[in-house]
Amino acid sequence: MSLPRDSKIFIAGHQGMVGRALWSALEAGEFSQLIGRSHAELDLRDAAATDAFLQEEKPDVILIAAAKVGGIEANRTQPADFLFDNLQIQTNLIHGAHQIGPCKLLFLGSACIFPRLAEQPMCEDSLFTGPLEPTNEGYAMAKLAGLKMCQAYRQQHDCDFITAIPTNLYGRHDHYDPDRSHVIPALIAKYHQAKVNGESSVTNWGTGSPQREFLNVDDAADACVFLLDNYSDAEPINIAGGKEISIRELNDKIATLTGYEGTVEWDTEKPDGMPRKLLDGTRLGAMGWTPKINFDAGLQQAYEDYLERVA
Repeated sequence: MSLPRDSKIFIAGHQGMVGRALWSALEAGEFSQLIGRSHAELDLRDAAATDAFLQEEKPDVILIAAAKVGGIEANRTQPADFLFDNLQIQTNLIHGAHQIGPCKLLFLGSACIFPRLAEQPMCEDSLFTGPLEPTNEGYAMAKLAGLKMCQAYRQQHDCDFITAIPTNLYGRHDHYDPDRSHVIPALIAKYHQAKVNGESSVTNWGTGSPQREFLNVDDAADACVFLLDNYSDAEPINIAGGKEISIRELNDKIATLTGYEGTVEWDTEKPDGMPRKLLDGTRLGAMGWTPKINFDAGLQQAYEDYLERVA
């Protein structure tokens, strides 16, 4: 079932955090024909341009890691943008993959597509069983539509399209812009800057009580390569197995990591997001995949990435 190592693979979003990790993991897996296009070279929201590219290149495999992403505030205030842009990107790629003929496609979902109050840890069968978290509903609805598209094209056209759902990811090449970043890069940037500027206190959103699971992006990419070789099923599959920790505990770890010694206040008027978000990784674990990167070591790697590229 393993993919031939000379398969031509297009990584949509190859310059993002997940895309870069996928590229490295595929190279480590001895895949020799990798293709990437920057947003300036190819706007995946443009159906005609995307179709022309796919018809010219005719990749054997497409990995959809391209998406409009952001933190709670961006998702909360721009739901139409997150819904519209992501629907366009994934629709053009999924339909385009069908049009070019036999092609394996891996669509990356997100842990936010599970119901807000799903039983924890969240197994794949919990999808579509309850309301979503309101603060990122636009993004989540787009991802759910992508999952259903993959299933529909598999059912109607016998396409080998699969969906993987990674838990919360962090690691090298993350976004540190406060308007786009998720919690780990946001806290790294906040505490480093507070230390440099000599700030006596910082304020974080919410109560700090939500529990989150974090997986290093290099582990997630390794899991994706494993799935390309070993998985072909209509049902989505979780990529889990990371470290579960409260936001308050995470805050303490990153303050220590960056050397910030001031006080921390919590703005409880701001939203927490989902109270807990832990994925059930039983199915992928039973196939023989487990993560390898220690959480503290991964946080150190992420901080070093910030110091090298941003600070």
